Amino acid sequence: MPFIYGVEGAPATPYATHGTPNTEDPTLVLRQATRGFDLQSILIHGRGASLTALTGIGYRVRRWTTAGSGGTAVTPSPRRIGTTASTTAADKVTAITAGTVSGAYQLGIGCGAAGPGGWIAPNADSMIHVEGGSSDELDINSVCGVASMLHHVSAEIVE
Repeated sequence: MPFIYGVEGAPATPYATHGTPNTEDPTLVLRQATRGFDLQSILIHGRGASLTALTGIGYRVRRWTTAGSGGTAVTPSPRRIGTTASTTAADKVTAITAGTVSGAYQLGIGCGAAGPGGWIAPNADSMIHVEGGSSDELDINSVCGVASMLHHVSAEIVE
């Protein structure tokens, strides 16, 4: 039976998109440690105070084959009580340096002008896999045509 973990970036403090419009910015990073993992879902929504629209915040998931560095550690939390600790390292946006080599886009999703967005893999073959023993990382990057839009990202992984 696989282990399922939630990766909750910053529930109390929203992220902000890049200060320069249309500039991709790392929001949540998942780095392989010991066991491989699959990205099963991403849930996103805007957090702008007094806004009536999210102004189309987009998200792009990129795979790097050499892990980057930096960020503020986030501990993936098991969905089932008593599950072993996750071996995946997660970091939220704080001086993240993206990985190198490849940077291939794996997924693009977004918030519409008036509602939240997200992605849930429809089946196991649709999940984005990172092999155990590799130095790969997945970066969930935000991008928006408006500078510094507040938003929130969380993910669910399977080990």
